[in-house]
This record gives sequence, structure tokens and C-alpha cells, in this order.
Amino acid sequence: MNTARKPLIVTDCDEVLLYMVVPFRDWLASDMDIDLDLGTNNFGRALRRRGCDEPLEQSEIWQLLEGFFDSQMHRQSPITGACESMQVLRERANVVVLTNLGDERREARQRQLDSFGFGLKVYTNQGPKGPALRAILDEYGAQRAFFIDDLAHHHASASEETPHVTRLHLVGEPILAPHIPCAFQQGHAHARIDDWSNALAWLCERLDEVEE
Repeated sequence: MNTARKPLIVTDCDEVLLYMVVPFRDWLASDMDIDLDLGTNNFGRALRRRGCDEPLEQSEIWQLLEGFFDSQMHRQSPITGACESMQVLRERANVVVLTNLGDERREARQRQLDSFGFGLKVYTNQGPKGPALRAILDEYGAQRAFFIDDLAHHHASASEETPHVTRLHLVGEPILAPHIPCAFQQGHAHARIDDWSNALAWLCERLDEVEE
């Protein structure tokens, strides 16, 4: 198939390709004396200093997240089945990563993914992903595209900006998945599948439809 005419897959990284929240939790516990409660869907109130009942302020949470991505990305590892799935998908589509990190961290994310053998081009973004997704689609000129992300609000943004794109909601961290609102139920994704074995089969079925 001509490369320019291949389908395009745009995938998130954290909790889709790499585990993030559990390594973040473990770092907070071991180095910061902060507990992160993963049994809630309210991340903004999930972090507390030990011995303190009040949750951390939003500004503190952002500082900790930035600190994690500045110095602790080595704690992250591939989600089960993600590398193997990307190898299969790359044979049938152009696959790129759209990650919500500052542009200054793009090279670090690229090196991180390359170290695991993903071999995927990385795009960075801040805020809703719909506009960035549309820009990537324009760059590749693909006639058919897929979007994979773990957060419902990014699917809502993608649905608004690029309604023709096939959208898969995937949360690869099993501890986190039950607490993430479902974009499929909200009408913003075409499916919600939280493991790569089933997600790969679902994507391949739709790629088969593209090739017919």
C-alpha cells in the first residue's frame, strides 16, 4: 500500500502505551511522603501529604507531575501488549503518538519510546487534543484515521474537531480503568476496550474494512 494512502493511527502514550499513574504514585510515596488514592475518579482531590486530611492544591499537583516527567520517566514501562500491538499496526498503517506534554519534553518522550522499541514519531500538545489531531491529519492527508486515548474529554474534543475519525477509548492501567468515565457511553468514542489483546483485534477488523 502506498505510504501516503495508508490509514493513520494517532495514539496517546500514558496509560495507552506506557504505565504512568502507578509509577507516579510509587514515586510520590517513596520520595515525597505523599499518598495518591487511585480509587477515585477525582484526581484533583486524590493527593494528600501524609498526616494531612486536606488534598493538595491543583498548582502543587501540576508541579509534581512536571517533576515526574522531568526526572522519573525511567520508572515507566510498556503496558502489556502495547509494543507487540504497535508492531502489528505499523505494518498496516502510519502510527504516531500525540502526548500531552510540554514541547520541551518531546525529545525525552521520543527517546523513552524508542528505548522500548516503539519506533513512533512523537507530537506534543497542551490542552484538548482535537485541534492537534486535526493538524496531524492535515499533515498526513490520510483518507481514514483512528484516534486512541485514555481520557474521555480528549475523545469529546476529537469528536468535535474530527468527527470522521474512528475513536477508541483505552485505559491500560487496570487499577485506574474502573474510575475513568467512558467516552463510548458518552457518545464520543466508537468503543471502550481496556486491554491490547482485544483492542488490537478491534482495530484490525476496522483496518480490514479500510482495505476492502
